[in-house]
Amino acid sequence: MSKVFVNIGLSLDGYMAPEGMTLEHWGDPGYKDWGAKWGALMTWLIKLQVFRENLKFGPGGETGPVNDLMRHTTARIGANIMGKRMFEQGECSWPEDAPFHTPVYVLTHEKREPWVRPGGTTFYFVNEGPERALELAREAAGSRDIRIAGGADVIQQYLKLGAVDELEIALVPVLFGSGRRLFENLGEPGPQFRIDRVLDSPAATHLRYVRQ
Repeated sequence: MSKVFVNIGLSLDGYMAPEGMTLEHWGDPGYKDWGAKWGALMTWLIKLQVFRENLKFGPGGETGPVNDLMRHTTARIGANIMGKRMFEQGECSWPEDAPFHTPVYVLTHEKREPWVRPGGTTFYFVNEGPERALELAREAAGSRDIRIAGGADVIQQYLKLGAVDELEIALVPVLFGSGRRLFENLGEPGPQFRIDRVLDSPAATHLRYVRQ
């Protein structure tokens, strides 16, 4: 059976996104300095060759173990799940050829027809909750895996359901101080994971945990 996994960048103090990174302030990256903080969190990814290829930025980019890791992660994804807030922010900034190239299931209360983009990405808007989105994603992914893309609240929902098999976290040595934390609202007992892999680089430590 396909795996359900999370693959994200995380600040050293546990935030997925800095304070101020909202749709309301999307056009003002200077608000609470969220733009610079987000850039610092994602610099390791933006420099990679596989990232440049995926967004069609042209040749170049860093190669090596981290690039190989991300190439493998990208290749294993058969479907993505995300929340409405992540989708709305991306809708404003993703290129026309959105960077997923799979079906994407958006958890939302809004009814909307599927949004088809070039390059194999289609966004489906799911009103029936996280279990239904996961059911649809499994059907679409086949033997490939399902990525819970974010944001933090959506990841928390799937952790509480016990549906997440693996956590892939790029832990970046930046401090946000505030924002959206990853590990909140999980309740007791929380999900249990064990360390499966650690890959260190100057820009981030790449941690892979698998469910016990």
